[in-house]
Amino acid sequence: MKSIELFAGIGGIALAAEWAGIETVALCERDPFCQQVLNKHWPSVPIFDDICTLNKQALEERGVDVGTIELISGGYPCQPFSVAGERKGEDDDRHLWPEVKRLLQEIQPTWFVGENVAGHITLGLDTVLFDLESIGYTWQPFIIPACAVNAPHRRDRVFIVAYSDSKSRSLTIFNRDRKKGKSRNKKEKVRSSNRFFAEMGPKIDSDVRGWETELAKSRLVRSDDGIPYLVDRLRSLGNAVVPQQIYPILKFIKQINDMET
Repeated sequence: MKSIELFAGIGGIALAAEWAGIETVALCERDPFCQQVLNKHWPSVPIFDDICTLNKQALEERGVDVGTIELISGGYPCQPFSVAGERKGEDDDRHLWPEVKRLLQEIQPTWFVGENVAGHITLGLDTVLFDLESIGYTWQPFIIPACAVNAPHRRDRVFIVAYSDSKSRSLTIFNRDRKKGKSRNKKEKVRSSNRFFAEMGPKIDSDVRGWETELAKSRLVRSDDGIPYLVDRLRSLGNAVVPQQIYPILKFIKQINDMET
């Protein structure tokens, strides 16, 4: 199974994909420091530095067989949605979801996995889900905090898993809210998504309450972590997708793909 990682950063998703047995055949990342990290760990994988110019032709010119791509993943920029910023949404010039949608339409992979901050749930996620359905993908969002995979901090992230409707097999995990023979409108889809998050919220809070207490006691939050002077490294770590968070999703996607093929 082969994939492309967009907004790759230092390769958090590519590393998790490697653990799951998925081969990353192209990366897209513009930051020079991150490109150095990617080149070190995946020296034979081509890196593209601008998602706005990345397309099928550009991939093929660098030797990528686009017809074999079954997964596109990426943590598209969170600044338009993050509560740490101004939350300008689509008015932010870093709003690059439309470029992801364009590539999905052009390459038509079987799977898409997106990652973003929890603030995306209340700003912009409904548009992303509506766009995915409009181009032929059935979707399901999940919230996975980093503490759920034994990290000493919460770091809630929303993961969007989408599967192409054009495939012959219909996966049950995506169809629990569908009405046979009827297509839901945008408001119905948003209400369904909101119900999902309302159900999951208390469960997540229960799971992570103990971790927040441990974090307050941790030496990590009151000692020198050894990297504050390395600004590029610190920024890259902060922006990275935690591999352990996304690994379970990629693992099961690989298992489903293997069963289908």
